[in-house]
Amino acid sequence: MKTPRAVTLVPVLGDQLSHDLSSLRRADPADTVVLMMEVADETTYVAHHRRKIAYILSAMRHHADDLRAHGWTVDYVTLDDPDNTGSFTGEVARAIQRHAPDCIVVAEAGEWRVAAMLDSWETLFGIPVAIRPDTRFLCSHGEFEAWADGRQVLTMEYFYREMRKRTALLMDGAKPTGGKWNYDKDNRKPAARDLLMPRPLSFEPDRVTRDVLTLVEARFGGHVGSLDAFDFATTRADALRQQAHFLDHALPRFGEAQDAMLTGEPWLYHSILSPYINSGLLDPLALCREVEARYRAGSVPLNSAEGFIRQIIGWREYMRGIYWREGPDYVRRNHLNATRALPGFYWTGETDMHCLAQAIGQTLDHAYAHHIQRLMITGNFALLIGADPAEVHRWYLEVYADAYEWVELPNTLGMSQFADGGLLGSKPYASSGAYIDRMSDYCRTCRYDVKQRTGENACPFNALYWDFLARNEGKLGDNARLQMPFRNWRRAEPERQAEMRAQAARFLATLDAAGGEY
Repeated sequence: MKTPRAVTLVPVLGDQLSHDLSSLRRADPADTVVLMMEVADETTYVAHHRRKIAYILSAMRHHADDLRAHGWTVDYVTLDDPDNTGSFTGEVARAIQRHAPDCIVVAEAGEWRVAAMLDSWETLFGIPVAIRPDTRFLCSHGEFEAWADGRQVLTMEYFYREMRKRTALLMDGAKPTGGKWNYDKDNRKPAARDLLMPRPLSFEPDRVTRDVLTLVEARFGGHVGSLDAFDFATTRADALRQQAHFLDHALPRFGEAQDAMLTGEPWLYHSILSPYINSGLLDPLALCREVEARYRAGSVPLNSAEGFIRQIIGWREYMRGIYWREGPDYVRRNHLNATRALPGFYWTGETDMHCLAQAIGQTLDHAYAHHIQRLMITGNFALLIGADPAEVHRWYLEVYADAYEWVELPNTLGMSQFADGGLLGSKPYASSGAYIDRMSDYCRTCRYDVKQRTGENACPFNALYWDFLARNEGKLGDNARLQMPFRNWRRAEPERQAEMRAQAARFLATLDAAGGEY
């Protein structure tokens, strides 16, 4: 008699769409069943943007086809399967009944909520479960912990330098290429309109994607966002085409304009690759090596190459390290005791504040806004009005196609809302309208006057900024990077201070009375 072949069950999750996944690396396709699951829990634990759900489900289905083409057996459970239990754990239980595996091998989860599920499976199912490190990241949990251990301040810049040395990206021997680690000061120019500005590629939905769009429209009609003109890349091949397009056409000017904002221009010179990187279709290190090669070949300036690489091996890896180091209770931090509800126009884009209408409007249309729109428009406003950081976090997690909790939560709670008290950022990213005016053309067509601090037509950001400093002086007054604005505030005449705070109070009262619509 033949000895029955041992079967290994390998669950592949929606953010693990990579052929070099650690759970597959030593597996034999002949005795491995790959399990992929569309489950209600993952589409509804927050009310994700419909475009985000459609992208992930379509990318999963295409990845399953790609795995099959490479010789893997894939057991795929669709969202509309009448027997679908709605959870990863429920679907693994059903797969065990179908395939009687000897063991489960899975790559580690990307967030605490899912990690708890994976940790429970061995006890729950009574078979061995091997949880492999996610080697698509450059820095393991242990390596980040070793870097952070003993440091009083976890400054991203120093972590980034270590990653540069480890990867040898933009290094000339032991020294950074060009003699400096960071060229951020060269990357803060406003953008000018350009008829030749590159546009990202658009991808016509194929049959698989059209089926997903029909499913999402039927099931998630109450979620934010539109599915009109859906044009995401949903295969690795198309994601690579988008990557090549960015490298050829947008990267050369990415650096100087990466903080700029223009009315009606959601893309500018940004890569639009983060959804594909974070779901696994693109390899972040391979992308960074391509960026470096363009610099070495003379087709891309150093400030653009360095700025892009810093976002990937610096900020992206650093945020993941912070997320796992700080634990599942990080989400509950609220250093500034902010409790106001997020305004309703965050879900409609209907506001007279043109900068917010632009940033939120394109978010609802495309499930995308670039980092300065997120930090200095929607995040800045939420910070100034004292919005509950947990609610702000949920909004960002819902509306952006690239938002997974490991990267979104530290960016929102720590960097944007200062809710961790400065663990991640050395100061709150708060500003008046002057910054927005300097880095965008938004103020030119706004119904409010960015030059006015008080009065009916004054830009709300102005009074809100000073009110933010005043009401948080007890916690922020000693912050070294806020000494200049606090000196200016303290030098102001009491009558002027009272006028500014009254202006802010009237605005906030109107905002609250209108249910957040303004």
